[in-house]
Amino acid sequence: MKRALLIMAAMAAISAPAMADEALAKSKNCMACHAVDKKLVGPSYKDVAAKYAGNAGAVDMLAAKIIKGGSGVWGAIPMPANTQVNEADAKKLAAWVLSVK
Repeated sequence: MKRALLIMAAMAAISAPAMADEALAKSKNCMACHAVDKKLVGPSYKDVAAKYAGNAGAVDMLAAKIIKGGSGVWGAIPMPANTQVNEADAKKLAAWVLSVK
């Protein structure tokens, strides 16, 4: 019984940050242009994670793009600047995006 409770607690702890970061993405309006598993206006988070897998500087680079915007990497439609996102939240969002499988 204790083992089952420990396993359930561990599973909840693992999934909780992912859900919290998805909630952060929703609260910062990221989901208006991006989805986890399909292209909307911008690429899916799964595609971004695959593109930057193994790139040690990806969190910082993506966090900067979240805040400042960017263009040309995923097509002709630019990503606007998101000045309402602070650096800490941008890094948290970038780390979450890179963890999406």
